[in-house]
Amino acid sequence: MSRNSRRSREERARMELYSGQGREPGLKTESPLRRGVFLLPATITSIGLLSGFYSMISAVSGHFEVAAVMIVIAFVCDGLDGRIARASRTSSQFGVEYDSLSDVVAFGVAPAMLAYSWALRPIGSLGIGVSGLFVLCSALRLARFNVQTATADKSRFVGLPVPGAAAMIAALALAYSYFEIDSPRALCTFMVPVTLTLGGLMISRVPYPSFKSIKLEKRAQIELVIIMMVCAAMLFAMPQLTAFLLSAAYVLSGPYLMLRGERLSAKVSVLRPVAAAKPHEANGSASQADTARSTRSLRDHQPAHR
Repeated sequence: MSRNSRRSREERARMELYSGQGREPGLKTESPLRRGVFLLPATITSIGLLSGFYSMISAVSGHFEVAAVMIVIAFVCDGLDGRIARASRTSSQFGVEYDSLSDVVAFGVAPAMLAYSWALRPIGSLGIGVSGLFVLCSALRLARFNVQTATADKSRFVGLPVPGAAAMIAALALAYSYFEIDSPRALCTFMVPVTLTLGGLMISRVPYPSFKSIKLEKRAQIELVIIMMVCAAMLFAMPQLTAFLLSAAYVLSGPYLMLRGERLSAKVSVLRPVAAAKPHEANGSASQADTARSTRSLRDHQPAHR
């Protein structure tokens, strides 16, 4: 083999390694496209997080419609980032944790701020307590979801999802503006039980339908396609009223499934103990094991005092 042909082969292999098409043994390389795909779900999650933050700013400033729209945008981003991550096979533990933190802000704190600034402010401390309970229930709901996600039923959610509760509050604010209702006392009286009910549904064991198992690339029934087209047309024609009807229908779907007899059994204990970490030093682990063994031996030989 000539020197020129050997050199050209080495240059070709180097170019393939640089472009991510070839790999040396033990060397991991990523193409720029692959790194960009990893960045896309995190970017969408960040947009949802910032939408929740801007919703809080708008609620405090008195722009309640803008605050509700920002929650809806965060809702759309929450549905997109997971699907894009699964479709591109870029799901990671970092993305799961980041999405949960974003959900606490966008679907826990932001709708609670909207509910308080828009409807619950006249009752003062009681309104703060009701809004705080909503935030607390949303955080508990997300923590339970993260613990049970490995063994959970893919077609059902355990309790009302946090985005669904947030979308209900945003839809109520949009519907209030759509019908041009001006009754602060009636609004406050109505929103107190609604906010508490949404919080209770989040931490309950009421089954709710999950749309994660729906495959968009598969064929769908003609009835489902017609329903989706009608909903899309209504969103363009009457976005505020349609958002309220869709949110209310989803919130009521859980009690409807329970009335039909569906029950969800707890497959994983939420408060299961965490395994103790093993010490890294060999000498330290041996001494701790000897100490534990001697302590256990002394405890076993002690007389019972009870």
